[in-house]
Amino acid sequence: MASVSVANARKNYGHLEILHGVDIEIHDGEFVILVGPSGCGKSTLLRMIAGLEEISGGRISIGARVVNDVAPKERDIAMVFQSYALYPHMTVRENMGFSLRLAKAPKEEIAARVREAAQILSLEHLLERHPRNLSGGQRQRVAMGRAIVRNPQVFLFDEPLSNLDAKLRVQMRSEIKQLQQRLKTTTIYVTHDQIEAMTMADKIVVMRDGYVEQIGSPLDLYDRPANLFVAGFIGSPGMNFIKGKCSAGNFVSDSNVSMPLPDGVFLEDGQKVTYGVRPEDLAVDRGGVRGEVLLVEPTGAETQVTVKVGSDHIVASVRERLDLRAGDNVQLSPNRAKVHLFDYAGGNRLSW
Repeated sequence: MASVSVANARKNYGHLEILHGVDIEIHDGEFVILVGPSGCGKSTLLRMIAGLEEISGGRISIGARVVNDVAPKERDIAMVFQSYALYPHMTVRENMGFSLRLAKAPKEEIAARVREAAQILSLEHLLERHPRNLSGGQRQRVAMGRAIVRNPQVFLFDEPLSNLDAKLRVQMRSEIKQLQQRLKTTTIYVTHDQIEAMTMADKIVVMRDGYVEQIGSPLDLYDRPANLFVAGFIGSPGMNFIKGKCSAGNFVSDSNVSMPLPDGVFLEDGQKVTYGVRPEDLAVDRGGVRGEVLLVEPTGAETQVTVKVGSDHIVASVRERLDLRAGDNVQLSPNRAKVHLFDYAGGNRLSW
């Protein structure tokens, strides 16, 4: 096991800069997830750590060793890809032991390591099958088993669950997290799915357009997002944003709807801000701002209600079984202790 340090890492393709000086510190045994929309640079960064992409500037270290110019096979890492990358003509046993065979490990050691990994992943009964006879989840376990047998310092996962159906994704999320907790191997995991990031990570790195927007624990990012982008990206459904200004101790939207500010907020009258509140921090009751129901979406445990308040569309998530229909009039009350305020121009979160 080892720590991973990324210092001022840059990546250029000709004159096009993809990564703009990324800094990340990953501690020994930590599970870190790189998350962001497609094209943000997260997979490029992972491939740079693996040595599959050259670094254009900065430094990448695994443990005490700078690996900028170290070949991938000498970095002591193991990577699990989105596509599984299993050899179709080999059995599960042969696929899992292939890297050790290339390293000319003794047959007894290969057999022991494959057996141990198969037990960890519940693959013992599948060792003589070929990939074509396996389900998607079983193939993903084999790909992880191939990584485990190498006993690497660092595991790298590149969107490993994107080819699985929704139910199997949930199951595999749990299995990967439990596996990492058992092995205690430093793990870097790339996904565009913020639910995966929230449920699996010790630490999340949110990226956009080749920059790091925020680094922190899942709940840090959820409760104290650094800016509008992080606030909107983390959480499902996303945070509601309303533009307006502070006036006489309240927030007044651009469509002249007044909403309460958190206690202890001292902003100048007329200061423009973006008001943010998460759907679960809105109550549908008789004491709030008036609005018209546009859409009611029952999900089972909760109901998502889209309400038009002034010219803004606001989503509330409620656990009560409300008898609401499109066209009904309701009132929304934000939990003022959970309200976020963001700078109108730059989008950064305001503190008070």
